[in-house]
Amino acid sequence: MITNEHGISSYPMVPGHGMVGVVTQVRCKVNKFKVGDKAAVGGTVSSCGKCSSCGDDLENYCAKAGHAFTFFEGEEEKNYGGFSNIFVVNEHFAVRFPDSLSPEGVAPLLCGGITVYSPMKYFGLNEAGKYLGVVGLGGLGHLAVKFAKAFGMKVTVISTSPNKKEEAIDRFGADSFLISMQCKCR
Repeated sequence: MITNEHGISSYPMVPGHGMVGVVTQVRCKVNKFKVGDKAAVGGTVSSCGKCSSCGDDLENYCAKAGHAFTFFEGEEEKNYGGFSNIFVVNEHFAVRFPDSLSPEGVAPLLCGGITVYSPMKYFGLNEAGKYLGVVGLGGLGHLAVKFAKAFGMKVTVISTSPNKKEEAIDRFGADSFLISMQCKCR
């Protein structure tokens, strides 16, 4: 986005997405939030709300989707990115989070978290008793394990790193662990 590879960037830009903050102002048609609420916002911050993608809850595929550093509302309001001091977002694209969760704990869920949660839910991988194989235990893999275990699934982590076994099982609760490079392929 910084180098405008997608042709939608606008400058100045303060990049970043997966934002958390406190609501400082609401418009008259906003029902979901009030001033003082803690809010979290992912990378997509607006859409047309009318196309088939929006109708299927796939707003990130909407041709008119606004993103954290490209969203305009009218002539005067522009978001400069997730590290800005002020951010404007459609209430549909923000979620309230409780005081029991820290902003630092919420922010990763808005990118990596939704990256694994959304397809798990979409494909029905959010039911107890199902099995899930997770390849890799990096930023996305560990979140997939945590979500799957929270859903009551049986989880096998597959990795090329034997030293990830303890972390997969003891820290994140995986049920089993496989090394994917144990034998030489011919």
